[in-house]
This record gives sequence, C-alpha cells and structure tokens, in this order.
Amino acid sequence: MSQKIDISIISSGANLADARLHRLTRALLRAGLSVEIFAPGLAKDAPQIFNSGQQLVICKPWLTPTWKSTGLIARYYRSRIFVLRSRGRVLYSISPEAIAPAFGYSKLLRKKFAADLFEDYLQLLKDRAWTSKFFGTVGWIAKSDTKSALWFAKRADLTTVADIQVPPFVARNRLVVRNLPDLSMLTMSGVRDTTPRAIYIGDLRESRGLRAMLQVAEIAQNWEFDFIGGVAPADQLFVDQWLQTQSARGNAAEANSLDTNSSRINSLASSRVRFHGKLAPIDSWKFAKGAWVGLALLESTPAFIEAVPSKLYEYMSAGLASISSPLPRCVEIIEQSNSGTIASNPKEVAAQLKYWEENPTEIDLIRNQASRWAKEHLDSDQEYATFASEMVKLTR
Repeated sequence: MSQKIDISIISSGANLADARLHRLTRALLRAGLSVEIFAPGLAKDAPQIFNSGQQLVICKPWLTPTWKSTGLIARYYRSRIFVLRSRGRVLYSISPEAIAPAFGYSKLLRKKFAADLFEDYLQLLKDRAWTSKFFGTVGWIAKSDTKSALWFAKRADLTTVADIQVPPFVARNRLVVRNLPDLSMLTMSGVRDTTPRAIYIGDLRESRGLRAMLQVAEIAQNWEFDFIGGVAPADQLFVDQWLQTQSARGNAAEANSLDTNSSRINSLASSRVRFHGKLAPIDSWKFAKGAWVGLALLESTPAFIEAVPSKLYEYMSAGLASISSPLPRCVEIIEQSNSGTIASNPKEVAAQLKYWEENPTEIDLIRNQASRWAKEHLDSDQEYATFASEMVKLTR
C-alpha cells in the first residue's frame, strides 16, 4: 500500500470493537487525518468511514496463533509486531504494553509519538485475579511494564488520558479526553417497549456488576435484560453454571406443570436475560431502542472508586434512566442530573425497577431529564475537536 498515513493507532490489547478506539478514530477522521489501525479483532467491528474523502486503513493480521489471544505474552508480541509495521507520521499507542516500543521506534525513525491511557492501570491490576498466578510473578511483570509505560508516556509528544484521575499526572503535554458520548454512534431509546427492559453495555465481569445483575434478573421477574459485551474468562464458568441452573429449573417446572406457558416458567431469569457478546459500538447501542433503564453496577474496587463509567454518560445521552452503584462520582453526577438512582445491592436495584414498572410516568420524566442534562453539560464535540487539533499539530 502506498497511501500516506498521518496516524498509526497501535492497540495490542483493546480490539477493533473497543468503544474508545472508535471515538478517538472518528475524531481524527473528522479532522481530515488519515488513520491506520493495528488491533486484534474482526474487521467488521472496526470504525467505519462516514464521509467521502476520509482515509482509514484496517491493517490485516499476519497469520499467528497469538492473534486472538488476550494473554500477556500475546499482547507483548502484537505490540512489537504492530509497531514495526506502522507507517504513520505519528505513532499513537493506546495499549500500555505498546508504549515503550512505540516510543523507541518513533525516536529511531524521527517520528512523533503519542500515548493514550484508558484507565489507571496500576489500580486496575489490583482487580485482576490473573496477577496472582505463578506466585504473583505474572502480576509483578505486568506492574513493572505498566510503570515503564507511564515513564515513557510522560515523555510523549502528546499524552491523552481518559479522565482526571488517570496517570501520569505530570507529562510533557497532557490532555484529558474523557469518554464522552459520540452521538453518531448511539441509538436513542425513544418510546419505551411495552415490556420493561434494562440494558448493560460493556465488559462483563464480577467487578463490573455481572453477578449482581444476574441476581437482579432473578428478583425482577417482569423485566427483560440485554447484556452486550464479552464475558471475562474468569467469569465464564459462573455464567455457564448460572444458565444451566436456570435451564434445569425451567425443565423441572415444565415437567410439573400441564401448562408449559405457566408464569413460573416465564419468570425464570434465563428466559429474560440475553447475552449478545462483544459488538461494535454502533451495533451495541441498537439495543437501547425501546429500553427503559441502563445499569452501571460497578464494585468499589481501586480502579473504579474514583471513576465515572462512560456508559453513564451514554445512557443519559440515549435517553435512558440509570441505576448506578454508589461510587462517589457516579452519585454526584446522578444527583446533579436527576437522571436515575443509586442502589447498593441487587435487592435495591430490583425494588427500583419494580417501582418504575408501576410508575411509568415517573421514569419518563427521569429519562427526559437525563437527555436534557446530557445535551446541556456534555460537550463531546468540543472535547474531541480539541483532541483532534492537538493530533493535527503533531503531523505538521
């Protein structure tokens, strides 16, 4: 390929369906920059060109058994290979393990280098069970590599971070680019479905409320639930067992009933919970149409205690009421916006869902208020335009 490329996005961890990857890429394309992306995943889930004249290249993978793996060794391998294949004037690493090699390669070839930090990765490692494998050796390697990545990120020509609490706090050129909604990727909720329905969009793991949401589904028997996102490997067995248990209960209920459409069978959570897997953002948000509520039941882990889930902003922008766990900044935003409620456990969440089911007029007021507040307070266009402007400067 002979095209001139402005920005090479290197993502050895987050795949092509990642929402932040899509938001950043679309901002760069809107600014007229040409972009190539190196990331694992399916080409159909990659960001799409939405105006003529834009140039986006999704680099095809080399045949390798590590391509689909999410393991640490595979990520390290991809990060080095991706950097060596990049052709852009600016190397933009959005995975921590790719920051150091991208920095070195940019210096060698006299290119510009930018780094993006999605999260506070040092805190995030405390939330990952795999860090304790092999007597903590894997965790020590990951922690050491993350510290190295932060050291190089400070020295980048541009360092973008996803929120104010994300390090590095002191850098050569630090820019906060929050995960504000890109409205062109969202589907508005519109008129509520006749059957009450809640959605969750994002990674599905225990610390992000997976088990809590399944408990809610068991209690709130008149509600349907759509879960869009990949299930973490550490939680897949739990989900499989939960589905099997629910199926066994359904079979037992059917065997003991002459009416196979009995309310007992229909009340089983497995008949009302749908797992859709990880989808591209535009496809993910199609499930917002007709939904009533968005769930954000993150646990108070070191990585989340100071964070604002991006889905909270997106729920509001899509016109959904939100139910959040009592993380401090989530409490602040929901109280300011009057866009939902705070619940501390599955019973409280289910009770709130039942209340809204019985008082649909009230939830409509909250949904309207959420949408109104998002329009007045979330200046996504300006935030992404500022980011793109800084990236344009690096190409000159």
